[in-house]
Amino acid sequence: MIKNVHGNTVDHLGEAIVAGRYATGASIPPEPVLCQELGVSRTVVREAVKSLIAKGLMTTGPKVGTRVLPEDQWNWFDPDVIIWQSKAGLTPEFLRDLQDLRRVVEPAAMRLAAERATPDDIAAVELAYAGMKRAVHEGGDYVTHDLRFHQGLLRASRNRMLVQMSKALAALLRTSFEISTRRQDGPLHSLPLHREVLDAVIAHDPDRAEKAIRVLIDGARTDIEEVLGSRRRLPRLNEPASLLKMGLAREGEQIG
Repeated sequence: MIKNVHGNTVDHLGEAIVAGRYATGASIPPEPVLCQELGVSRTVVREAVKSLIAKGLMTTGPKVGTRVLPEDQWNWFDPDVIIWQSKAGLTPEFLRDLQDLRRVVEPAAMRLAAERATPDDIAAVELAYAGMKRAVHEGGDYVTHDLRFHQGLLRASRNRMLVQMSKALAALLRTSFEISTRRQDGPLHSLPLHREVLDAVIAHDPDRAEKAIRVLIDGARTDIEEVLGSRRRLPRLNEPASLLKMGLAREGEQIG
């Protein structure tokens, strides 16, 4: 999606903050300097600053000016913040925080989904699973279908807070899925684990659903630690989702 002048200005300043070009507690350049540097009006700069304040990256006040806040105050559920962090470089601490968050949220959500999922909810998740399976066998966009699978199950919890969280978690989850996809045979091995989660929800078995999602999350943690240990380049979320090549699954292999 092509962003307008406001969006580009927010991106420029947000990326600079997340990349550490403006240190915590430091003031950003004054409006006239930013206007000249970015080729935008004072109104655009002021609106961009308001957006960054809303995202928790900055604060402003009389006599102190506009200053950068510590990263523990940033809104880590904001997709823009995640993308800026991805551009600056995903850290091991960030990725491990993500896994901790998944272990807290998703098992409880799967229990609710197993109790409350409607036929329409199940149909949407089945469609996402079919896309994942097709990508494994025929090649294609596994990550997007994987994301829809997990978001669909969070929506199936029929909890408005978790439904909203599923939107906020999208960029966070994609980080994990991109890494798992880059591990050799990662999607092939995780596909039956996804099937077990879905089957448990279909069976309206909360204990089974919780156990299944924990196994899946622990597998993702292993994938992430393996990639971190290999020092391979981590994915950047502003790039298109990784595509699987055709023929990852061995001919004749059955995947549940």
